[in-house]
Amino acid sequence: MATARIVLRMTTIRISVLQLVNSTVEDVSAKEGLSYDRVVGTLERRIESSVDWTTIAGIEILGLDEIALRKGQGNYVTLVTGRFRDGEIAILGVLPGHEKAVLVEYLRLIPQRILQTIQAVSCDLWEAYIEAVREEIPTARIVADRFHVARHYREAADRIRKTELQRLKKELPKEEYQKLNGSFRAFRKNAKDLNKEERKTLRGFFAYSPCAKQAYEFREDFTTLYEMNLSKKQAQAKILRWILQVEKSGLACFDDFIRLLRHWWEEITNFFVHRENSGFVEGFNNKVKVLKRRCYGIFNLKHLFQRIYLDLSGYRLFAATTIYG
Repeated sequence: MATARIVLRMTTIRISVLQLVNSTVEDVSAKEGLSYDRVVGTLERRIESSVDWTTIAGIEILGLDEIALRKGQGNYVTLVTGRFRDGEIAILGVLPGHEKAVLVEYLRLIPQRILQTIQAVSCDLWEAYIEAVREEIPTARIVADRFHVARHYREAADRIRKTELQRLKKELPKEEYQKLNGSFRAFRKNAKDLNKEERKTLRGFFAYSPCAKQAYEFREDFTTLYEMNLSKKQAQAKILRWILQVEKSGLACFDDFIRLLRHWWEEITNFFVHRENSGFVEGFNNKVKVLKRRCYGIFNLKHLFQRIYLDLSGYRLFAATTIYG
C-alpha cells in the first residue's frame, strides 16, 4: 500500500508538470484537483531557475530580446536565448531591465569556452545590447532581428493608412466610406495572404488613396527582399535601390525607417549572411507573447524563467517518463 501511494504521488507530480506546458497553474490545479500552492511547489522542485553552464558545450547563435512585463509601464526584462548546433533552442536567462550594464554583467558570467563558440547574436536595434555584445563578444556577428526591422517599416506604412482613412471619413459620404470597412485588417495583411473580399476592399481604398497604395507596395517589396535568397552584397544593392525609389516617390512615411537602415546598415544586412539567424528568435518571440497572455501577472523573474523553460523543453524532459495511473 505504501508503494502504491508513492507511485500515485509521483504520477500526480509528473502529470502536473507536463500539463503546465502551454497552460497555467490555475488550470492544472483545477484539472488535477491539487491546490495552487502544491502545483507551484512542484514547479519549484522540478524546474531549474537558472542555466547550468557545465551542461552546455557551445552556443551557435545567441538571441537577445526585451519584453515589457506590464504594457505601457516600461517594466522591461531582457530574455537571453540560445540555439545550439543541433538546432535545440533554450532559454538562458531572464535579466532585470534592458540596460547595457545588466547585459554586460550577465555575459561575463558565461564561461569563455562558451563565448568563443558564439557565431552570431540576433537582437533588436537597441544600442545598449549592441554595445554590450561588441565589448564582450567581439568575434560574434551582430544580426538585427528581422521581426523588429519589419515592425518599423510596417508601422511606417500603417501611418499612411491611418491618415488617409481619417481624411476619407471627413470627405466621403457615409455610405461610400462604409464600403471601406475592413480596409484596416486587409491593409495589415501581406498581399499573398489576402482573400478575394479583402483584395476588393483594398482596391476600393487605393482608388481613393494612391499614396496608401504606394506605401503598401513599398512595404511588400521590402518583405519580398527578406524572402529572397540573396547574399549580403546583393541584399545591400537591392535595399539601396528600394531607398532611392521611396525617396523619388516623395512619400515621407518611411523617412525614419530609412534613417534606421542607414544607421544600422551592417547589423540589418548581416541577416543575409546566414538567413536562419532570425527564424528562431521570431519563433521564440511568439512563444513568449503567448505565455505573457496566458500567464498575465508573472513578475517574478525566476518564475518567468521556469515557465519559459518548461514551455520550450517540458515535453522533451517529462513526456517520456510520465506514468499514467
